[in-house]
Amino acid sequence: MSCMNTNRNAPTGRLTARMALNLAAPHTWPAAIMPTLIAASAAAVAGAVSVSMTLVLLVIVVLMQSSVNTFNDYYDFVKGSDSAEDNVDPSDAVLVYNDVNPRSALLLAIGFLVAAFLLGIYAIMKAGFAPLIIALVGALFVVLYSAGKSPISYLPLGELVSGVVMGGLIPLAVFQVLTGTLDFLMLVKSIPTIIGVGLIMFTNNTCDIERDIPSGRRTLPVLLGRQNAVAWYRIALIVWIADIVLNVSIWYTPGLIIAPFMILAAYPLAKALFSNSFTPNRRLQAMPQILSVNITLGAFYAAAILASSISLTL
Repeated sequence: MSCMNTNRNAPTGRLTARMALNLAAPHTWPAAIMPTLIAASAAAVAGAVSVSMTLVLLVIVVLMQSSVNTFNDYYDFVKGSDSAEDNVDPSDAVLVYNDVNPRSALLLAIGFLVAAFLLGIYAIMKAGFAPLIIALVGALFVVLYSAGKSPISYLPLGELVSGVVMGGLIPLAVFQVLTGTLDFLMLVKSIPTIIGVGLIMFTNNTCDIERDIPSGRRTLPVLLGRQNAVAWYRIALIVWIADIVLNVSIWYTPGLIIAPFMILAAYPLAKALFSNSFTPNRRLQAMPQILSVNITLGAFYAAAILASSISLTL
């Protein structure tokens, strides 16, 4: 691996396939995949099952997530926000640790976004223009999240915006495509995924308080301070789990049989997050932990929704 390129304006090397994959950050894809699976499960219970369309939608949301990740890395690099001293994995900071032309990363981010919209044409042909409108709103926030003089990621809105766009708009669009019904109740049912996705960003920002302050970032953890941020983080974690149980009890009551197994599976992961100090040196532990909780709770939430349908037919 080459040394960090300190001259950001100098001509640099080519982007390899491995680097492109690292920029796409597959470890973050659960933030897009789990909301999609939960919405697909809700659609299946409503009587709309399409494996092929669900797979297409999964690819679309993964491409959108990859675009977000790549845009974010590009703008953080060109603004000088990222450095080798920030306790990040080399595979998670491609432009910092490799002699790569940053413009290649920008083109890759645009390419991911274009590919998602091209695939979206198929969904539009099947479900009308409602998913296109939702996707355009999401794409707008994808760009605004990292670009501009005051990107959303630099403001205390990053957690809310990422949570609503990924955890809320994705289920709304997926459910509409699969069922043909634009049901805004899906936004209420998606509050757990909104919290889960928001906590991914909250985790990252809490660990990055010390580096964000000199970079001019006014994230929510920066404003709260680490002690208060950790306290609110723990409250959100409890609300996240409780809301899944509440949602299942209201709309998918027979699926409550899954709740004890969900709590047992999530307990050791949540306990690890509760004991995490979210300091810079704990970042490499905190991010896998919150992603694991997203996968676990998302999978059990989807399973509970599906189990309600199975129970009803017995």
